[in-house]
Amino acid sequence: MVFHQKVTGEKGDTVEIKIWKLSASTPDKPHGFRYSLAYIFNGRRVIGYDNAERKGDHRHYQNIEEPYQFETIDKLFQDFYQDIKRFNNES
Repeated sequence: MVFHQKVTGEKGDTVEIKIWKLSASTPDKPHGFRYSLAYIFNGRRVIGYDNAERKGDHRHYQNIEEPYQFETIDKLFQDFYQDIKRFNNES
């Protein structure tokens, strides 16, 4: 594992990020990373970015799942935290 962080905020919301560098790229992970980023609010995952086996890169925003265009790890973090900010502004 390259990176793992789990932080619980004052309101009880949790951010957990896990990133692994693969020894070789694969058809569903051509960039060579496996990752799981989750934002838990009121005990429920409301935002998630991951590339589970055979599903490729995708994101979850509340009840919607859609493809995600992975560019870089930095962009992944930026998009994830932008979604958290958006969610908190909507709530």
